[in-house]
Amino acid sequence: MTMITAADKANILSEALPYIQRFADKTIVVKYGGNAMIDEELKEGFAQDVVLLKLVGMNPVVVHGGGPQINELLDRIGKKGEFIQGMRVTDAETMDVVEMVLGGHVNKEIVSLINKHGGKAVGLTGQDGHFIRARKMFLKGASSDELVDIGQVGEIEKIDPSIVSHLDAADFIPVIAPIGVDASGESYNINADLVAGKLAEVLKAEKLILMTNIPGVMDKDGNLLTKLTARRIDELFADGTISGGMLPKISSALDAAKSGVNSVHIIDGRVKHALLLEVLTEAGVGTMIRAR
Repeated sequence: MTMITAADKANILSEALPYIQRFADKTIVVKYGGNAMIDEELKEGFAQDVVLLKLVGMNPVVVHGGGPQINELLDRIGKKGEFIQGMRVTDAETMDVVEMVLGGHVNKEIVSLINKHGGKAVGLTGQDGHFIRARKMFLKGASSDELVDIGQVGEIEKIDPSIVSHLDAADFIPVIAPIGVDASGESYNINADLVAGKLAEVLKAEKLILMTNIPGVMDKDGNLLTKLTARRIDELFADGTISGGMLPKISSALDAAKSGVNSVHIIDGRVKHALLLEVLTEAGVGTMIRAR
């Protein structure tokens, strides 16, 4: 184990200074998911990272998933999870589990961890103030006119940013579960990557960071693609390099980049303090996506 001297630590801190200055008072939307939500050391590290970003003057907003925790509870009740095109099929019973896990246990745990490390986190779902308005999502089937019903899965109709903006202004850290509602109050499970991307758009965020269980976007030979443009992503969609669960993630990232978010990053949440490495160091980690 290499020993880090006091001088090394001072150099690391000085390297962070220009990034702290550049991103002061900027909004950074972070989609928190994958192993970083399961491993105890990574969970603590993530909470510390979020608090540090807030303390140095940035405005982190956390949108979390909870797939493994939902699967665990479904297993306990003897129900098998099903996915189509990377989206969870959500019948009424599964929706009850989603609300219990995302809006309850997972959200409260993240809030508690951030507060434990000195932050002021507040947990929300899109049901609060109906700030995430959704409508039922249908997926495209094999033929052009076929629509696939996947239950109470929603797509975003609009997001009212006022609640999140007020929390930011009062130095709170919003922690958001991706559950939306329609005009009648019906709840919908929404992919967390889509919520994070749309929220980054409406908040005019400087950065959108999507945490995953892979190093970033890989080519067909398994090599990390560190920088991508919209044109290159279209090519990767067309040749099947991007497929399955990565489809909603990359689509959300691309939409955010095209809608004014300065940069979108897909990073490996299995790396301790990956969030700080991305925001506060020259090297960065993972794949950066820009519109051009």
